[in-house]
Order: sequence, then C-alpha cells, then structure tokens
Amino acid sequence: MKHLSRFLVASLLVLGFGTANAQDENNPWAVSIGVNAVDVYPTGGDLPSQGGIFDEYFNVSDHWNILPSVSRLSVDRYIGDGFTFGVAGAVNKIENFGEIDGVDVSVDDLSYYSIDGKIGFSLKPLLKQTWFDPHIGIGGGYTWIDEIGIGTGNGTLGIRFWFSENLALDLSSTYKYVFEEYESPDNSYPPTHFQHTAGLTFAFGGKDTDGDGVYDKDDECPETPGLAEFNGCPDTDSDGIPDAKDDCPDQAGLAEFNGCPDTDGDGVPDPQDECPTEAGLANLNGCPDADADGIKDSADECPNEFGPAENNGCPYQDKDGDGVLDKDDNCPDVAGTVANNGCPEVTEEVQNKLNEYAAQILFDLGKATIKKESTEKLTEIQTILNEYPTAKFTVEGHTDSSGSDKLNQKLSDARANAVKTWLVDKGVDQFRLSAIGYGEARPIATNKTRAGRAQNRRVEINLVKE
Repeated sequence: MKHLSRFLVASLLVLGFGTANAQDENNPWAVSIGVNAVDVYPTGGDLPSQGGIFDEYFNVSDHWNILPSVSRLSVDRYIGDGFTFGVAGAVNKIENFGEIDGVDVSVDDLSYYSIDGKIGFSLKPLLKQTWFDPHIGIGGGYTWIDEIGIGTGNGTLGIRFWFSENLALDLSSTYKYVFEEYESPDNSYPPTHFQHTAGLTFAFGGKDTDGDGVYDKDDECPETPGLAEFNGCPDTDSDGIPDAKDDCPDQAGLAEFNGCPDTDGDGVPDPQDECPTEAGLANLNGCPDADADGIKDSADECPNEFGPAENNGCPYQDKDGDGVLDKDDNCPDVAGTVANNGCPEVTEEVQNKLNEYAAQILFDLGKATIKKESTEKLTEIQTILNEYPTAKFTVEGHTDSSGSDKLNQKLSDARANAVKTWLVDKGVDQFRLSAIGYGEARPIATNKTRAGRAQNRRVEINLVKE
C-alpha cells in the first residue's frame, strides 16, 4: 500500500498544478464513464499463461474479461497546450487468465480494482479539425486482484470521436506494466496486462460570463451577449454584421455599406444620403436631378428644365426676343441688337427726330425759361430717350450772334441745362445726359438774316458715341 500512498500524493500535486494554470481554458474538466476489459495474454509477460506482445490482441471471447455494467470512471483536467491530467478508477471480474499450450486458463471470478493517474496529450490540434481526437498518455497506478495489490506503469493510446463540443465517444487501450510480483498459491498476479476502455466523455467547466453560449476564451465580447457566428458579439439589428463593425447597429443594412441601409436603393447609404427616400445620384449626395443639369432638384428653381447653376438651374431667357439672352442683354425688356448688347441702336432717323423736336423747344426772350407750348415736344423727346435706356446723349445749347460772346455762352449753357433738368425730372437717368452750351460758335445758318438767326437759336440732343 505504500505505493498507493505515494501515487495519491503525486496525483494531488499534479491536479493542483493543472487547476492553477488552466482556469481560462474552455471546458477544462472532462468526466468519462464506461466499461473496461482486462486481458493478461498479449502482453509479452513472464507467466506461462501469457503470450507475446499483441498476440491474439483482439481475441475478445477467449481472453477479455468484461464486466457487463458501468465499470470505469475517470476525471480529467486540462493543463494547457494539449496536455491533460486525469485520475481513473475501474472494477472488473477476472475469469480468463490467458492460455497455456492452446488451452485457455480460467480462474474463479477474481475481483479486480484499479486506480490510475495519467498525463495525456491530444493530437487533435495538430490535425486542425474538431471531431477526430487521437490521444496518448503515460502514467502509473495501483491494481488489486483479490487481496493482492501492485503498482503499474501505464502507457495509453486512444481515440475520441467528438459529437459536439461537450460530448465524445472514447475508445482507448492501456498497457499496464507490473513493476514487482507477489507469489500466490496458484499464479503470480496481478500480472502485466492490457486494460481496454469504451465510454462517453462529458466536457464541461468553461466560463461564459454573458451566458451567450460562447466561452470567454473565444468570446470577443465576453460581457455582452452575442452570437456564436460572430465570436460572441451581438448583432442588434440582425443584418448579419456584428455591431462592432456595423456603422448603423440599430438599423438593418447591407454589408457593402458597413451595415447601413439604403432605403431608396440609389447606392448611397442613408447616413450620407441627403434625400434618403428618393433615388438620386452619388455626386449629389443621393438627391435626384430630374433635368440632369447637375443641380439637385431641391436647390433647382427649374427642376424640370436644364439650366446652369449660375442661374439657379433655370435656362436663360430672352424676354424681349432680340436674340440676346437676358444674362448678356443690357436691355432685357427692350428689343435691341446683338451688336449693341441687346439694346436698341439709335439710328440716324431717330437722331434726326430728336433734333426735330429739340429745335421746337421755345424759351422766353433772353432767358432759359422754357415756354409751356414746348411741353409736347419735350414729352416726345422723353419717350424716345426711354426707348434707348443705355444710350447717352448730350443736350447742346446754341445762340445767334446777337449780343456779346460771354452773354451768349452763358445763355446757351443755361438753356441746355434747363432741358436736361426737365428730362431728369420726368424720369430720365441723369447719368445718361450731359449739358453743354456752345454760344454762337456753331451756327447752322447765316446770322445776317432774321431767318438765319432764328435757326441758330436752338437746342440739339445728340447721341454720345462710345
């Protein structure tokens, strides 16, 4: 029993070491229950009833001792890097004790008990798959047959088939080598033997803080319930994109838009779409442009007519129909000519008409006071000037040669300014008119006759040519 005591102490030390260094591993604990079979024959042992190593290894009917009930229990603890430590106990009845010269050797239902400790190593991580799990192990234990117990050195080879993360079928075979022998009246036993086991393994003990079924070790969001397909992270809007990678975690969206929706289907996600319910263009932030003029409809004053941005999306008009667009037309309300930037041109005929009316403007004798009977002619002049809103004119005053030059110059200036003042008071832009007096310097007839002097006393309105 001293060997058993030593073994139990060593087992507790190893178990404590494994527990202290594997607290964060998934399913660190595994419990296996099943049946075991003891075979003393194909071991290469020294007893007369033992054959060569692996001789008739699968001769179940002649050599295996099987107790038809649950007869083995093991507990394993994951240590790390594929290694486990386990303790197992088994019971059995021994009836077959090998064979001698082809004759099976039987004994009278000897009781069999064993307790073993094992360091195991799984090859599953090396195979890069999850269900097929070959494993090996070494260890030691103590075996009793009837009243006699003895220490063994054990080597194990087995295979687990995992049905799920927590349940597996475990098939294994352990070679138990006996270090010393005790004589009995009939045979030397317990002898070196094989112990085969078959059972179900239940893995458990993984930590799952948020209770989402994904263990903390593999859970990228260990404190927030999530989904296994997203390594334990949530997908609040159920759009197949985890919240951590979802720019719109509360709205179901599309992967191409990082989880954001595109309500109007125009290829612009709603957060960047200024018109999220109307299909539009990407270069207009998702807003429509019905007339394709590059201006979104909401900012286009003429959304159904092509027009430039500088005119707020409306086409340029030519209200006066003179062939010059309003934007280039200096006289958009008056028909003009292209050569005169859309404004009407003052023809020679118009110029003559102006001076015809101007020549009929009468003043009080020797004064700049306009007589009332001149009102009609002045009104005609005003009307003509208004027809040429951008044209500039000079109001010229002239006298005959009667009187001094100084007096004539002063009088001509006064009369020219009197006509200008009358026209400005009636609405003609003052900056379109200038007034100047020429005195007697520009006669159009002889001053030697009364008729000639009458023609020289006049007012002219002439176009200023630029």
